[in-house]
Amino acid sequence: MADATLSRRGVLAGGAAITALQAPAVFGQAMPTLRCAFWDHWVPTGNGALRELCGRWGERNRVTVSLDFINTTGNQLQLTAAAQAQSRSGHDIISLAPWDVGTYADQLEPVDDVMGRLIAKYGAINPVAEFLGKQRGSWRAVPATSGTQNKPALCRFDLLEQHAGLDVRAMWPAEDRRGPGADNWTWDTFLRAAEACHRAGVPFGLPMGQFTDAVDWVGALFASYGARVTDERGNPTIRGNQELRQVMDYAVRLARFLPNDVWAWDDASNNRALISGRSALVFNPPSAWAVAKRDAPQVAEKCWTIPMPAGPRGRFLAYLPWNSAIWAFGRQKNAAKQLLEFLTERESAELTTQTSQGYDIPPFASMTDFRVWASEGPPVGTIYNYPLKPHHQATPSIAFAPAPPELATQMYIQALNTKVIARAAQGGETVEQALAWLEREINNMRRG
Repeated sequence: MADATLSRRGVLAGGAAITALQAPAVFGQAMPTLRCAFWDHWVPTGNGALRELCGRWGERNRVTVSLDFINTTGNQLQLTAAAQAQSRSGHDIISLAPWDVGTYADQLEPVDDVMGRLIAKYGAINPVAEFLGKQRGSWRAVPATSGTQNKPALCRFDLLEQHAGLDVRAMWPAEDRRGPGADNWTWDTFLRAAEACHRAGVPFGLPMGQFTDAVDWVGALFASYGARVTDERGNPTIRGNQELRQVMDYAVRLARFLPNDVWAWDDASNNRALISGRSALVFNPPSAWAVAKRDAPQVAEKCWTIPMPAGPRGRFLAYLPWNSAIWAFGRQKNAAKQLLEFLTERESAELTTQTSQGYDIPPFASMTDFRVWASEGPPVGTIYNYPLKPHHQATPSIAFAPAPPELATQMYIQALNTKVIARAAQGGETVEQALAWLEREINNMRRG
């Protein structure tokens, strides 16, 4: 739940906000107010780091920081961004979903100065974060740590060993190395394991509906086959695309070993499948494990995180980044830049990640060594391989890249990648018929 329930009218008016943290009252009423709308964290403790950090920064800089945490259920946060962009009023800082930076680029304050300093200090940044955050030749948002997630395989190591003969802890130990069998962790191996676990009554919990968990893991699957649906300009790349046909054939075969209702699953369904003990594997950040630790410890202590399987074009990792952007019409743009830079510093990022029990992923490769991923348990090391490590030999992936943001947003929201699989796996269409539908949908979106 969000920390404040806001009507859209209330958000636009700037009223009804909870001033979650303020600098001491002795500074007087003349202190500027910086209004922030952040993503409401799935992990119960997740918002705590932003409260603490914004309070610390506000006191130090004599700024009142007003925080609203807005949920993504029913696209509330996305609707808030759309309403504020249209009315040119609202918060100073707002969390934006991956493709929305490009959608609103012309209304966002460039942050090249902030990103220049951060990159000089911390080195290489996640290429997907850069692809999404740099629009119209400038950085239009600061990649956020809070809420940004990877979606590797979260496994029941006991069930995979018992039913599929895979010792995932040996394959991917809580160390910076690959173990025996890691090189054979491919989608073909995955398919055989999915069939074995399906026969044993603990099928893989892979959503195929119109929600981010489904779109993201299928997007990484497509990328690992080199299966793009458009080029950089948004032109469909369907006809004669053998990689796309190959991945469609694979997805249809895999779907036979999934629960019958995965086509209607939302983002909580795979979590419930794992926590209830009904599934041997999901693709998810550690939130499912964290809830299991609280509600079903006998499940949590048997969980282990490993990279996604590799395909013909390599190993890809589903990556869902959040971005913190500053509206160009905001009143406190300089203060907003300073706060976002502070929140991205290594010390702040580590506190954020620690508070969320390892869920949050910083955008810099140099920050994949935080202690939380090695120390969290039970079992200790269970989320060690959650951040992308060099020995994974993986590439971060965002569904529908490299399409232009305006088109990619529509394809993402409409979940075209899972829908096209459903037409072939559930709807009785041939792969060719399903792909013809996909091409028509993309062309309709382009014309719209």
